[in-house]
Amino acid sequence: MDNCIFCKIVRAEAPADIVYENEDLLAFRDINPQAPTHVLVVTKKHFQHLDELPAHDLQLAGRILLSIKEVAQKLGVAGGYKVLTNCGEAAGQVVPHLHFHLLAGKKFLP
Repeated sequence: MDNCIFCKIVRAEAPADIVYENEDLLAFRDINPQAPTHVLVVTKKHFQHLDELPAHDLQLAGRILLSIKEVAQKLGVAGGYKVLTNCGEAAGQVVPHLHFHLLAGKKFLP
């Protein structure tokens, strides 16, 4: 998507503090952190949210979760972290691109 900020970050057309990358995803620090460690893990392929992930891409979902584990290990928070995603505007999704929040530290907002 041409105007999607996360697609622009994936294409290196917008700045981000990237902490991890592989063939499927990119992880970077959130510019408005809700916890001491707040990283966004975005798919390189554009989907609005989980509901758009086609059945033939279900293996991608598994690779994303295993990659989030690697991100947590790299950041030194593997001992305790939270992963969440919002599916649609009604759930609080602000950027319409499939992404997961990795949050760690003492301060978690609901």
